[in-house]
Amino acid sequence: MSASPVPLLAAPLDAAWLQAAGADLDEDGAHLLARVAAWAGPRFQAQQALTGEPLINHAAGVVRLLAGLQTDAPTRAAALLAALPPETLPASTSRSDPIAAEFGAQTAKLLAGSQALLRLNVTARQASDSEAASGDQKEMQRKMLLAMAADLRIVLMRLVSRLQTLRWHAETKVPCPPELARETLDLYTPLANRLGIWQVKWELEDLSFRFLEPERYKQIARQLEEKRAEREAFIADAVARLSQALKHAGIEAEVYGRPKHIYSIWNKMRIKRLDFSELLDLRALRVIVADVRACYAALALVHEMWAPMIEAFDDYISRPKPNGYRSLHTVVADVEGRPFEVQIRTREMHQFAEYGMAAHWRYKEAGAKGGQVAASSDYDRQLSWMRQLLAWNSDLETREGAAAAQAGDGHIYVLTPQARVIELPDGSTPVDFAYHLHTDLGHRCRGARIEGQMVPLHTRLATGQTVEIIAAKSGGPSRDWLNPQLGYLASPRARSKVRLWFNAIELAQRITQGQALVEKELQRLGKTAVNLEQLAQSLGFARADDLYVAVAKEEFSLRHIDDAFQQPAPADDAPHVPRFTRSADSAEASGKSGVLVVGVGSLLTQLARCCRPAPPDAIRGFVTRGRGVSIHRADCASYRALAERESERVIDVDWGNTADTFYPVDVSVRAHDRPGLLRDLSEVFARLRLNVVGVNTQSKQSLAHMVFTVEVRDGQALHRALDALAAVPGAISATRR
Repeated sequence: MSASPVPLLAAPLDAAWLQAAGADLDEDGAHLLARVAAWAGPRFQAQQALTGEPLINHAAGVVRLLAGLQTDAPTRAAALLAALPPETLPASTSRSDPIAAEFGAQTAKLLAGSQALLRLNVTARQASDSEAASGDQKEMQRKMLLAMAADLRIVLMRLVSRLQTLRWHAETKVPCPPELARETLDLYTPLANRLGIWQVKWELEDLSFRFLEPERYKQIARQLEEKRAEREAFIADAVARLSQALKHAGIEAEVYGRPKHIYSIWNKMRIKRLDFSELLDLRALRVIVADVRACYAALALVHEMWAPMIEAFDDYISRPKPNGYRSLHTVVADVEGRPFEVQIRTREMHQFAEYGMAAHWRYKEAGAKGGQVAASSDYDRQLSWMRQLLAWNSDLETREGAAAAQAGDGHIYVLTPQARVIELPDGSTPVDFAYHLHTDLGHRCRGARIEGQMVPLHTRLATGQTVEIIAAKSGGPSRDWLNPQLGYLASPRARSKVRLWFNAIELAQRITQGQALVEKELQRLGKTAVNLEQLAQSLGFARADDLYVAVAKEEFSLRHIDDAFQQPAPADDAPHVPRFTRSADSAEASGKSGVLVVGVGSLLTQLARCCRPAPPDAIRGFVTRGRGVSIHRADCASYRALAERESERVIDVDWGNTADTFYPVDVSVRAHDRPGLLRDLSEVFARLRLNVVGVNTQSKQSLAHMVFTVEVRDGQALHRALDALAAVPGAISATRR
């Protein structure tokens, strides 16, 4: 659009600007930015953007914003050059690039990426409606988005450039074209959200909303202003009280009022159909503490001081948002019933919440390659799924599908109804998706919706689709799922879980069958009062169930039961089953688990025997009936089943003082059976000074399976033991159960 000329800044690239724009850069970075500013400044002259904004003002503002996002020097330098009209820049050839020669390869690469993106953006805008619906145009738009995701710094440059444009419209009162504001909400704010750059996202949203819905914007602004004095007094009092309470509790914290954003207020009113007066979080505090434990301690203190509204509590620390956001959110009410929100997070979480991935943007030198930069694997993974997500609005042509498969590197990326991104192998189905979310959900999967439409369970999923699983209340998988010809499963992980289900069913059937045969034999012998567990152990089995399975599989003859009752008492020199004694500092003997229940006073805790947790395992708590809190490993299948069934009894726990406590863990050793094997394995534990408190052995067809219960202080001692056991002659594997 045409606009009346706007005066230039007095000296937009002067020394004061350079100092602010080069903030936090090292000497080399500041020197690069100064050289680029000196070179580019005269080339801007009095040229303006299509909006009417002087290009030199735009460049100066963009670089200042990028400095606030703590980007590197090449990003700021490239952003300054990208604001120049293309004809003022020297052309590069296949043999040389003047920008690279003058300002470095990184700066030139970022500038080229930004220019290519701008050209694609202009072409897409100029297309007619009919062309926009064509396959070629959609492909072009996807290429534009892929270019944005190719390097995070180009994304930041584009986001900040758009923010500077909107700021200029707001400051100069030059009308903003509605299509520019709409494009910002449709394209740029979702990008900022996915990258977690809330500082930029909120301002983009507020400015776009202000231009698109000026009356509604002003109405909400007036309503906020009417209660501002009362709200600020309330917040000041709450900040003072909470700061004092935290200090008294020995928790170092920074407490302040949290600003409210008009677009987010309107969006919440619209989505939840609430009146302005019904909003619960217009008054809001933010608490910044040192670490995660302090987060939960502060939460407990907040809930002591004010009445919590439990339905409004969100724990984004244990369950982060898909874009990595972490924080505790709670809504509480004062004595007069006035609700207000409290957000609690660490300094690191706060940095990420403000700047997203830009908060810890780090490049590392690629060693011998000299000067080449490479992003971290986590960052590459983030960009990989982002490239895939950005193609979600279209049905890919064959050539596009091939490109997407290449970009995805053998994986697809689909979403849950809550917009969580799930990575699956290429060719995965809704059944694979269900098993990835939860084993029990996979077992109970009976149907699926893709983008709201019912589909067969063997449907192949595509990147960007939203998948919803329809599950029965109970039940198990179908054997058809294991038939590769039917195409129900592509994931080895899901296939393994289905096999385990049927193995467990088969095991239960064999136990029942074997128990019936054993009990029938005992009836025949007139020994119905015998203890079956003791009988199984006297016959060389760890448990009665193992005896039943061996009988059902005809691997153990029933006549050996009769022989057991006929055996004479063992001679003095006969082998005997050792008796094991737990150490005095054992967690099971002393009852001291060393586990803290987060945010709650002293509670009885016990270590679950199903998974035997030990430091530094990630652990979870489950409130039992009458036996306190049962502590499980986070990956324990029993815990996951309990949590799925009764999620309200799950409680956060953490390791406390574990220095003087021994923890029992089960070590499984599989080996070729030979004389002296048990002695050699026992010598390993003796050499490492580890107390063995139990052992179960089984031998079948020259293979031995032994399970030792060993007391260890921490994971390091366990790893040493596993390595030493695996080195014993004849050992096949040594693992923790």
